[in-house]
Amino acid sequence: MKGLTARQKEVLDYISVFTEEQGFPPTVREVSRHFGISLKAIQDHITALQKKGFLAQLQKRARSLSVSSEFRKNSSFVVSVPVLGSIVDADNFLSKKNVVNSITLSEPFVHTGHSYFAFKVVGASLSGAGILDGDIAICEPVQTASDGQIVIAVVDSAVMLRRFRKEDDRVLLLSENPDYKPLSLQNVDIKGVLVSVLRGY
Repeated sequence: MKGLTARQKEVLDYISVFTEEQGFPPTVREVSRHFGISLKAIQDHITALQKKGFLAQLQKRARSLSVSSEFRKNSSFVVSVPVLGSIVDADNFLSKKNVVNSITLSEPFVHTGHSYFAFKVVGASLSGAGILDGDIAICEPVQTASDGQIVIAVVDSAVMLRRFRKEDDRVLLLSENPDYKPLSLQNVDIKGVLVSVLRGY
């Protein structure tokens, strides 16, 4: 946004989204903890945002940050998401050298405070879930998943998009297409969980 540094925009986005999701604003300490920087540094950003008219802070209250109504009306979180290529070994799949290009996304596909990567879906293992060959999968990098989530995993040097299920001491990677058999594995190298899908026509 014009007039803001990149960090000031990130701080403002975080406070705005936190307030919308929680129903109350974050404390200065929570903002500091989220960005991993000192209270003084965050307070300096907040002071700058106040001077520029994007933020108000009422004194003598723990949760006193208030984003201007004009900003809330016009703001939209936008982020550049790296699109990954074909490197599938465990160490390099998420590395910069596997980034082939990037796409710019905004809400509701992405949300402030999270990181993302994308890759092109190959195959129709999840066609029953409406995910088709050639779609762009938008994923959040994680190493664990909950039952029912769609995960991105590296299995035998192949990237797989499958539904995750834990069963006793094994993990099931399930398809939603009868042409693809489920996989039962002792361990799974999970790279992320699916958050949204893009499709061009």
